[in-house]
Amino acid sequence: MADLEAAERTDAFPVDRRNRVKRRPDRGRYDRASIYPILDAAMVCHIAYVLDGQPYCTPTGFWREGDTLYWHGSSASRMIERQGEGLPVCLTVTHLDAIVQARCGFNHSINYRSVMAYGTARMVEGEEAKLRAMDAFMDRFFPGRSKMVRPASRQEIKATSFVWMDIEQASGKIRDVPPHDDEDDYAVPAWTAMFPVRQIVGEPVECERQMPGLPRGSDTAEYQAGQRLDEILTRTYRQTFG
Repeated sequence: MADLEAAERTDAFPVDRRNRVKRRPDRGRYDRASIYPILDAAMVCHIAYVLDGQPYCTPTGFWREGDTLYWHGSSASRMIERQGEGLPVCLTVTHLDAIVQARCGFNHSINYRSVMAYGTARMVEGEEAKLRAMDAFMDRFFPGRSKMVRPASRQEIKATSFVWMDIEQASGKIRDVPPHDDEDDYAVPAWTAMFPVRQIVGEPVECERQMPGLPRGSDTAEYQAGQRLDEILTRTYRQTFG
């Protein structure tokens, strides 16, 4: 099977029933070279877990360092506290790339890139480690900004929590297919197309209390109007983490 062959590669995550792609396995990816770019092009993930028998799914900002994923939240959050105790979680990311029409309802679809990553969530402990996480979180999106802003106060450090998870298993899934139909359906007189979807950065709206004459910082150099956000995030990730 293709997925098992992928798992044997040194750059691939192990595959079993938990992360094996069952629907259209030909679209499944298990190698880091496919999975990491999908993660690194995203700003928001969703964390799924179960507390006392109740399923939850929380959206939050995140970033990756090697095989480790980090995300943040309020120290007062019960969910963050329980995640940090060693809670099994599934982190997901999805990029919507296109809406695809067809000549029958069954063949309508979307093009996408997605990842599901599995592991055990634990708290980032200690003031020094939390400060490092706070800087990494900022620099991941705005390279070098942690050196430009006011250092975090003790109260801010206390009020913020970070969670980390080593990726134990992961699977990616990619669909990049143009409109297509069963041969007989091409006779149906229904206009059909694919609509690419892109998240584009606009012109910056400056703070009303901006210091007069203050130049734009190098940390925002990648954020140019009209640029795709996923491509910007890929570049800022590489600038910060290589």
